[in-house]
Amino acid sequence: MLIEIEDKIVSTEIFSRKFVCDLNACKGACCVEGDAGAPLNANEVEQLNANINEIIPFMTEKGIEVISKNGVSYIDEDNEHVTSLIEGKDCAFVFRDNNGIVKCAIEKAYLEKKIDFNKPISCHLYPIRVKKFGAYTALNYDSWKICSSACSCGEKLNVSVFRFLREPLIRAFGEDFFKELEIVESEL
Repeated sequence: MLIEIEDKIVSTEIFSRKFVCDLNACKGACCVEGDAGAPLNANEVEQLNANINEIIPFMTEKGIEVISKNGVSYIDEDNEHVTSLIEGKDCAFVFRDNNGIVKCAIEKAYLEKKIDFNKPISCHLYPIRVKKFGAYTALNYDSWKICSSACSCGEKLNVSVFRFLREPLIRAFGEDFFKELEIVESEL
């Protein structure tokens, strides 16, 4: 089922599905699996280019080589900017922590206050995928088997997708939109 809020079409799955990332189980697989890099908007490409020197210290040598050669992004088959990839797989901005968990160098630079923007909004909002259709923006739940542990964790903790993604939803669409989502949830 879909619900219209302002200029947004929202799948009710973001209320009914449960989700809490479980990095100890998945090891950050969403950053190294898939068929393309993370979607970027034009502003994010500019921010990455302008701040790459502050992000590089958190990147791997392979990631640095890729962006030095190919840039921070490329145009995918949908004609959209996505993050560059290492050997067609790992996002160029990943690194692994001491536990082997994949993390984001962009987010690390942000958390260390080296840059003033967080990781790409498409990453921050996952498992919600956002797509523009004319004057409307669609928000859909994306089911991916590598996130089965996150679904199990969300079920166990009884946390819906939209509740788990409070911060990135507010970042992307504002506090008022999130309050509207809360109203919708109470009415469902």
